[in-house]
Amino acid sequence: MNDVIVAVDGTLGRLTLNRPKALNALSLEMIRTIDAALEEWRNDGAVKAILVDGAGERGLCAGGDIRWLYDSILAGASRAEEFFRAEYRLNAAIAEYPKPIVALADGIVMGGGVGLSSHASHRVVTERSILALPEVGIGFFPDIGATYLLSRPSLGEIGTHVALATPRLSADDALAAELAEYVIASDHLRDVPEALRGCADAAEVGQALCALASGVEPGKLRAARGWTRECYAGDDIEAMVARLDAHPEPEARAAAQEICRKSPISLKLTLRMLRRARRLPDLRACLEVEFRTAVQITSMPDFIEGVRAAVVDKDRNPRWSILHLGDVTDELLDRLFPAVIPGWTPLFDEGESNRLR
Repeated sequence: MNDVIVAVDGTLGRLTLNRPKALNALSLEMIRTIDAALEEWRNDGAVKAILVDGAGERGLCAGGDIRWLYDSILAGASRAEEFFRAEYRLNAAIAEYPKPIVALADGIVMGGGVGLSSHASHRVVTERSILALPEVGIGFFPDIGATYLLSRPSLGEIGTHVALATPRLSADDALAAELAEYVIASDHLRDVPEALRGCADAAEVGQALCALASGVEPGKLRAARGWTRECYAGDDIEAMVARLDAHPEPEARAAAQEICRKSPISLKLTLRMLRRARRLPDLRACLEVEFRTAVQITSMPDFIEGVRAAVVDKDRNPRWSILHLGDVTDELLDRLFPAVIPGWTPLFDEGESNRLR
């Protein structure tokens, strides 16, 4: 059985993630298959648009196959660099693709699934959608270009809240976080391929999706814009937690409690990366930083422990190597967040364009 079903339906190229028992978690082979199909269709005049969806009823994609990565690390043959190089280059390829890509972010969409969907030119959610970037809960950080997506000035501090408190986002929340732009009722998803078939360009794709669009129940994130701007101001995460915990808004106090369950190393690293991303010029620059950091942090005990607790033993009780935010030193963060690694092969070649098309 193919883990990605690749097909052409009239003028529509179709990519269906096909590991429903694993909630369509992305393997290295799946990433390579998607990348190869996009490259083949790039200059194929018969293919006008691309549709990405997931098999099964549970969701588009639960993220990267971190169990596979965990096993490779424990076996002493980490494939982190190979995996993240392929995944992050695919994220950039989707964002820069010259033809419209429609991603159906139905059901559960986490981590690498957000990378597939939220970099697409046309991003669809449904009333069943649950988006999340829960990486600080497994000793990692929001990657797949999330430091770029969550640092956009238009978000205020909503992106910081999504990264550090890891709330599950409804369809309306996804719109508020600018991770999606269309809502289509799940019962009408079957109409999407027919609506897209024959669309000649991005404008026609947008019109077709608008014709299918439906209303959405209000989420919590829009109302959070005020208190998130107040509580997440600055670069001091301990001060952020204190402000959240003292705030009269119940959602703010709940966020403080949730943050305190995460890996202190991941939290401090993530905040540093989000603030740095605000000063970087584009997605590729953010992905380059994420790439170096991802390979570094997967060699740390917290990543192994976080995956163990969440995916392997599923006891949801990780024992972090550092228990308190105040004990995470700048020296440790500098090691995880290096400006340069000697002998390192960059994610993107110097000759490649460093600007999104």
